[in-house]
Amino acid sequence: MVEHLPKVADSCAALAARIEDGARLALAPDYSGCAMAVIRALIQRDARDLHLVGVPQLGLQADLLIGAGCVASVEAAAVSLGEQGAAPCFTRAVQSGAIMLKDSTCPVIHAGLQAAEKGVPFLPLRGILGSDLVRHRPDWRVIDNPFAEHDPILLVPAIRADVALFHAARGDAAGNVWIGVRRELMLMAHAATSSLVTVERLAEQDLLADDQIAAGVIPDLYIDALALAPKGAWPVGLRGAYPADQAALAAYAAAAAKPAGFARYLTDWLALPDWPA
Repeated sequence: MVEHLPKVADSCAALAARIEDGARLALAPDYSGCAMAVIRALIQRDARDLHLVGVPQLGLQADLLIGAGCVASVEAAAVSLGEQGAAPCFTRAVQSGAIMLKDSTCPVIHAGLQAAEKGVPFLPLRGILGSDLVRHRPDWRVIDNPFAEHDPILLVPAIRADVALFHAARGDAAGNVWIGVRRELMLMAHAATSSLVTVERLAEQDLLADDQIAAGVIPDLYIDALALAPKGAWPVGLRGAYPADQAALAAYAAAAAKPAGFARYLTDWLALPDWPA
């Protein structure tokens, strides 16, 4: 039984209970591995004041959390629903000042997480120099390269998330998780204080024992808890398992275009008896 396996939680609600109000929460983009079943559980438990970090961008899971009033701030390179257009709850929250936005870029997000992964306070970058973003991010610093003259360099601070949350295809009883080519999930797990993962299925064998897949496995050292959640990324999909449900995403985008529509959608979504519907 799942409840007797080491590191495997009883439910998605058990994972959500580990994410404290006010936590800095690193989330995967819609094209990677979104733990949508845990996002639902977070909203059901009325989580508050979360600080979201997109690795490097955010989509449906962030929009739902924002619309439900769970979010205090967002740091990401982008927030959108992809083919379905802008993220409506995010857009309204930024325009009204309901959340704080820390605008960023993909290289900055990755560099900040890599700094945390390496245990250093910052990493240098060049590509952002000259951008308006530098003026709007007082936590970034431009210094002279100490090894050359007249060579400015940008320093970005480490991004240390309290929790990394994502969904993957496979886990095992020891807590190892196979992510395949989605290396941003590996980075998230390395950089965060705690990593919580839902998986499509639990493998009987040790995933690290197979040389053919071991390079795509996050060792249990970096994973704090797993929960079994078949179709746990729905409706955004999971590489190699199932595609995004474009009809469901379109229905969300249409409903969430207005606050009243989002409220009705959220009530119906939280009331669903099964996952997914």
